[in-house]
This record gives sequence, structure tokens and C-alpha cells, in this order.
Amino acid sequence: MRSDLHLVALADDASLATAAIRIVLADDHAAVRRSIRLLLDCEEGLEVVAEADDPTVAARQLRSHHPDVLLLDLQLFNGSSIALIRSLREQAPGTQIVVITMEAQAAFAVQALRAGAIAYVLKEHADPDLALAVRRATLGQTFVSPAIAERVEAMLNLIGEDGITARELEVLRLTALGHTAPEVARELHLAVRTVETHRANIHRKLGMRTRSELVRYALARGLLEQ
Repeated sequence: MRSDLHLVALADDASLATAAIRIVLADDHAAVRRSIRLLLDCEEGLEVVAEADDPTVAARQLRSHHPDVLLLDLQLFNGSSIALIRSLREQAPGTQIVVITMEAQAAFAVQALRAGAIAYVLKEHADPDLALAVRRATLGQTFVSPAIAERVEAMLNLIGEDGITARELEVLRLTALGHTAPEVARELHLAVRTVETHRANIHRKLGMRTRSELVRYALARGLLEQ
């Protein structure tokens, strides 16, 4: 599959490490910040210049330090980071935003990228992915952890087709995989009624009535690739 996400082999790339990259790290868990900082401190040319544990502090650190990259936990401050990404991109257009998160659902990555983030890194894959994502962010190159990259690209390519939204695509994907409405609701942190509404909208927009039709649609468009 052709990739627009600039995914590359996780190999040494000396050309990306020629200048020090200044980073602000925003996560509301002190232990997580320590772990991420230790990981980055082992990388040549990466410097964490400040930390933040809530959006207000994150914004203040951006104004004070003008970093190259903001590492932002997607769930910072009760899950407001999608709106926060938009706000911070307006306040600090010279700072690239790299999301680092436990959320492995492609819909969250799509929302973050469309809000203005340039990279989406899963915390469980931070060791191989994070430094590369930071370096590529400074070059204006989008990066998504390879574990979910193909699903994210499939969703980005499909958004707007038949009026389907990113959230509806993720509901469709999980439904095609055989998940019940309560299971989808738990996975996406939604109310069951909201999932049912999304499902009704999907069937209406796509003109499909059965799960088998949704499975064929999802397979044909790469939504089920792992």
C-alpha cells in the first residue's frame, strides 16, 4: 500500500540528528514524564527543555521556551487534548505537536492529525518510535506508529467518502470485526446509544443493511488490516 505517512524503517538516520531539537513534554503523570524523559535523554540531539502536567502549564511553557516539538499526552486534563491541539497550533505555529498516548484506536489518531498534530506515537512503542517521530516532526514529516499506521491511512483516505466521519469509520471497523454495541462503546469510550446512532448513520450513508455488507466494505478499503 502506498503510504502518505512517510513511514520508514526504524533505522539510524544521521541526517536527522545534526541539530539539537528542543522539546516540551506534557503529561499529567509524573512517573510517565520521567520515563519518557529518560528515553529521550539517551538520544543524541534531543533536549527536553520543560515539562507540563496540565494544558495551562503546557501553553505557558510554549510561550516561554518556543520549542521545536511539544510531546502531548492525548488524555491530558480529562481528554481535552484534541481541542488543545487546535488551540496550541494557533498559539505556537512554529512548534510541531507529537501526540504520545495509550489510545491505539485509529479514530483517535485521525482526530489528532486532523486537529494539527504531526505525529501519533503509542506509548507501548515509544522505545522504537518516539525519537524518530520527533526528528521527522522537525522536518515536517507525519509519523504514525507502524502498529496502527495502515488503519489510520485507510481512514484518512476515506474521510468524506459517502459522508463518513472518522468516528463512524472506527465504529464500522469494530462492528465488522464482530464487536457488539456495548463492546464498541467500551473500546471507544462512548455511550451505547451513541454507538447505535453511529451504526444507524453508517447503514444509511452506505446504503447497507447487513453486517456482511459492512465486512466487505471494510475489507475492500483496508480498514481491517493490522
